[in-house]
Amino acid sequence: MTQRKRLSNTQSSSQSKRQPSSLVAQEEDDDATFTQPSTSQVQRGLEKLTPAQIDQKTAEVVQYFLVKDQKKIPVRRADLVKHVVKEYRNIYPEIIKRASRTFDQVFGLKLVEIDAKTHMYILINKLETAEGISPINSPANPKMGLLFVILSVIFMKGGVVRENVIWNTLKKLRVDPGEKHEEFGDVKKLVTDEFVRQRYLEYVRIPHTEPAEYEFHWGQRADIEVSKAKILEFMGQLHEQDPQSWTQQYREAHSCPSSTQASTSSQR
Repeated sequence: MTQRKRLSNTQSSSQSKRQPSSLVAQEEDDDATFTQPSTSQVQRGLEKLTPAQIDQKTAEVVQYFLVKDQKKIPVRRADLVKHVVKEYRNIYPEIIKRASRTFDQVFGLKLVEIDAKTHMYILINKLETAEGISPINSPANPKMGLLFVILSVIFMKGGVVRENVIWNTLKKLRVDPGEKHEEFGDVKKLVTDEFVRQRYLEYVRIPHTEPAEYEFHWGQRADIEVSKAKILEFMGQLHEQDPQSWTQQYREAHSCPSSTQASTSSQR
């Protein structure tokens, strides 16, 4: 009985230490086995392959990205190399460059690396980015509408919000995280799991809290896809206020957009 209790305590202790932020460390470890080939290595690799082989592998990479993008799931370089590129890893830079060109010329998409440490990629609609329009800003998808509300709350509260603030906001909209919703299903799972995996949100444990408490931040994808200026316009209309009355938020919304800091894979 004592051993069972001790085992239970050990398991609960390890679970309490398992924080969402530890995901990043795991991703870095997974990618550590891959070394970016040099220009000469790529050249030698290309000489051993036919144009048809390179085109076929590029097409497989493009298809992999498109499938993942349907659910807005970022693609890790480690997964791409392991599951798709495989034995062609010595020409990885050339394949990713060609895939990037295909997205640009055929699909009107931009391949963007949102995390230089874990080498995480997403696809951005170039037209939406250029015009400052996003599916989130004018959401036809109810899930994206819910996400827009959450991102708005975080932005207006200074970039970080305790989770109870988010849950209370959603309850006011008759979306209770403790109940199964007709449109969203398990609301808490949608927000803390799906939106986090898609990199729209970060769900971080607050240090030294017992029982554990969590807070939300904007995720890397949100920084690139979502216009803070649009959020401020929306809040202004909602409260019948001039957006400039929120001085700090207005300054942040109209500063240099973070998307310019993201590097496209073709530059890597």
